Amino acid sequence: QVQLVESGGDLVPAGGSLRLSCVVSRSTVSLYAVGWYRQAPGKGRELVARITSGGSTNYADSVKGRFTISRDNAKNTVYLQTNSLKPEDTAVYYCSAQATPSGYNYWGRGTQVTVSS
Repeated sequence: QVQLVESGGDLVPAGGSLRLSCVVSRSTVSLYAVGWYRQAPGKGRELVARITSGGSTNYADSVKGRFTISRDNAKNTVYLQTNSLKPEDTAVYYCSAQATPSGYNYWGRGTQVTVSS
C-alpha cells in the first residue's frame, strides 16, 4: 500500500510558475516510478512527467522545456516545477506511484492548478 498527498496547486496568471509537491508514504527510490498526471474538465487523465527509481525522466511533449520533475529521497517527496504556465495547463494534477513495472497504480487525491489568461 502506498499513500500519496499532493499540494501546491493554486490560481496563477499565464506565464507564472508553481511547484507541486507529492509526499509519498514510502521511499521513492524503492518504487519503480512516480509520475504526475493531469485531468482537465471534460478530458481524460494524461501523463505529464514521470521519474523512475533510477532517475530517468520522461515528459509529455506539451510540457517539455517548461516543467521539471525531481525528487528529494530524504523527504520521500517528488516535485513538479511548472514554469511559463498556459491556460491550457489548467487541470487537477495527480501524483501516482507504481511499486513494480506492471504493478498497480496508486493515486493521490489531486491538487487544482488554474491558469488565468
